[in-house]
Amino acid sequence: MYSAGNIDSMLAKYTANKKIRNVDDYSPGGRVLLRPERASIIYTNKLQEAFKGVPVVLGGIEASMRRLTHYDYWSDKVRRSLLMDSKADILVYGMGEKQILEIAHRLKDSSSITGLENIRGTIIAQRSLAGLKNYVLIPSLEEIIQDKDAFNAAFKTIYSESDPISGKAVAQKCGDRFLVQYPPAQPITTEEMDRIYALPYMRNWHPAYDKDGGVPGFETVRNSITSHRGCLGGCSFCSLHLHQGRIIQSRSIESIAREIAAIAEDRKFRGTITDIGGPTANMYMALCPSWEKTGACRNKRCLVPEKCKNLTLGYKHSIRLWSELKKIPRVKHVFVGSGVRYDLLIDRYSDRYLHELCVSHISGQLKVAPEHCTGSVLELMNKPQFKIYEKFIDRFETVNKRLGKKQYLVNYFIAGHPGTHLEDALELAVYLAKNHIHPEQVQDYIPLPMTLSGSMYYTEKNPFTDKNLYVAKTQSERAMQRALLQYKNPQNRKHILRALKILHKESLKKLFCV
Repeated sequence: MYSAGNIDSMLAKYTANKKIRNVDDYSPGGRVLLRPERASIIYTNKLQEAFKGVPVVLGGIEASMRRLTHYDYWSDKVRRSLLMDSKADILVYGMGEKQILEIAHRLKDSSSITGLENIRGTIIAQRSLAGLKNYVLIPSLEEIIQDKDAFNAAFKTIYSESDPISGKAVAQKCGDRFLVQYPPAQPITTEEMDRIYALPYMRNWHPAYDKDGGVPGFETVRNSITSHRGCLGGCSFCSLHLHQGRIIQSRSIESIAREIAAIAEDRKFRGTITDIGGPTANMYMALCPSWEKTGACRNKRCLVPEKCKNLTLGYKHSIRLWSELKKIPRVKHVFVGSGVRYDLLIDRYSDRYLHELCVSHISGQLKVAPEHCTGSVLELMNKPQFKIYEKFIDRFETVNKRLGKKQYLVNYFIAGHPGTHLEDALELAVYLAKNHIHPEQVQDYIPLPMTLSGSMYYTEKNPFTDKNLYVAKTQSERAMQRALLQYKNPQNRKHILRALKILHKESLKKLFCV
C-alpha cells in the first residue's frame, strides 16, 4: 500500500493562482518539484513496473478526495476516479486502519484481488453490479462531463451517503466498468485509537533527509499531539467531511498522557507541548446519542445555525486532560495550537473551559476562523453568522482582562469563496479597517476536489438548493478580493484602487490609507 503523501500533490506544487510554490514544507529541505504532479498515478505505474502481478492498494488524502468523478481546479476539467487513472487494484478512502487490516487478512489467504469486495471504506472497479445490494447509482462519468446538473446530483448523493452508520454503497458507470464505493469504515473506538497511537512511531523524518536539514513541516508538529479525529463543523470548503467524517473519535486521557511522557523523555524536548487537538481543538470527547444507532443526521447540521441540543461537548474531559498533563515530569507548558470553534465558546457551559484555556493553554495567540462577515457568504460556507464571532470576541477579551493577560486572536479569512461578490469583500475590508484588524492569514479560495464549495465553484450552483451563484473566476477579481482583506500591504494598492473605482467607493480611500 502507498499514498501520494499527506497533502494532494497538486496543492503541494501550485498556489491558488496556479503558480509553482516557492517552498514545499513537506519535502526535504522545503524543496519544490521533488514530488510529481498527480503523484498517485505516477507511483502506481512505477510500483506495477517493479512488482508485476502484486496487488496495488492506493490510499491517502489525494486518493480519498479524488475517489470518484471530481472537478480538478488546476486543469479546469472534470476528472475520473484516481482508481481508474492510476489502475490500482483497490482504493482506500478515509483514515484507513481498518481497511488495511482487512485487505491484508484477505490477501494473506489469497493473493487474488477478486476477493476484495465489500470492504468498508474502499472503492473497486468491476464489470457489472450483479450481487451488489443496498446501493445508489449516480450519473455516469460521461453524463457528468456533459452536464453540470448531473455533476451536482452526483455530488449531492456522495455527500449524503458519507455517514458510516446510515450511508449506502455508491456506484458509478465509468466507461465499460462500474466504480463501487462501499460505505465508510465504522468509526474506531477509543480503545482502537489508543492502540493505533501506542505503536512505536519514530517521531522523526527519515534519516536520509538529514543532509537536507530535515522536513520543515515536521517542526510544526514535532511536539504536538492528536487527541481526536472527525469534525462537527461541516465547512463547505473543507475536505474533512468526506475524509474523517462528522463523528468524533477520541483517544483516552491515559493514552495521550503516555505519549506526552514518552516525548518528555527525549533529551531534545524543551518542556513545551505545542498543540493538543485535532481538526478542531475543542471537539475532544464530543458526543451525540444518535451517532451509534443512526449516525450523524442527514438533514440537520450539528452546529449551524446553532449547536444541536443533543450534542454534548467534552469540556470536562479536556479540563481533566490538561490537569493530568501538568503532572508529567519535564512538561512545563501544554498549549492548544489547533484552531477552535468560537461558536462553541459563547455560552455558560463553556465558561470554565474558556477560563482554563486562557489561563494556561494559549501561547499568546488563539486561532479562530470567522472566514467572512457577509451573511450570505457565511451561509454558503456553512459557518455561523458574524454576530456570533463578535460575541466571542467580547467574551475572550473579558476573560483575558479579568486574568490580567494580553492575548490575541489569529483570524483566518477566505477571499473569493463561491457566492462572494466584490461588494462582499469590501464589506469585510471596511469591518477590518474600522476595527484595526490586519489579517495575515488570508487564503485565496482553492476549489478542493470533492468538497461542497468545489462543486459550487465548478457548477456555479448550490447542489443542495439548485440556486445559481456568482463565482469570481478571473485572476483580476480574485486579486482585488484578496487585496481588500489585506489592505495594509503596499503591494495591494493598485488592486484596492481598482476595486473602489469599480464599486464607486473612492470615498473609502482614506480608510484603507491608499
